[in-house]
Amino acid sequence: MQAILYTSNTGFTARYAALLGQHTGLPVYTLSQAKKTLPAHAEVIYLGWLMAGTVKGYKKAAGRYQVLAVCGVGMGKTGSQTDEVRSKNAVPAAVPVFVLQGGFERNKLRGVYRLMMELMVKTAGKALAAKDNRTAEEEDMLDMMLHGGNRVCAEHLQAVAAWYGTQG
Repeated sequence: MQAILYTSNTGFTARYAALLGQHTGLPVYTLSQAKKTLPAHAEVIYLGWLMAGTVKGYKKAAGRYQVLAVCGVGMGKTGSQTDEVRSKNAVPAAVPVFVLQGGFERNKLRGVYRLMMELMVKTAGKALAAKDNRTAEEEDMLDMMLHGGNRVCAEHLQAVAAWYGTQG
């Protein structure tokens, strides 16, 4: 394994990439930096932010490098949505997929992404707020939608670290 690559929009994915780099000792590059530094077909772990189940930058990374693991960073609970993310991004069955809860900072979003998230907060947030007996996960999601928040922590990387430990 040669490096950790990532694409980040509001900084949460970058934080996870840095934490994973500290844990593994692997160099960490943005996808654009990697093009100048790493040879094509290098073995990498790829982290990208999630938008409607799509791991941003994954297709470009997989087209140039040998992606050995994929981490999608979004608002949902760590460990959730892995089947959806694998399917939507056409990640091969042999490549592990990890979903990590990052956070939400509306003021850091720009352009179409800001508009999309504002619409999501208005529709999904309103529905969640009106729901009786919300689960703890739903409460957390509603809190993030309304107030923003950072859920990045090293603990969320445990499954990725365990997988990495099995790699020779």
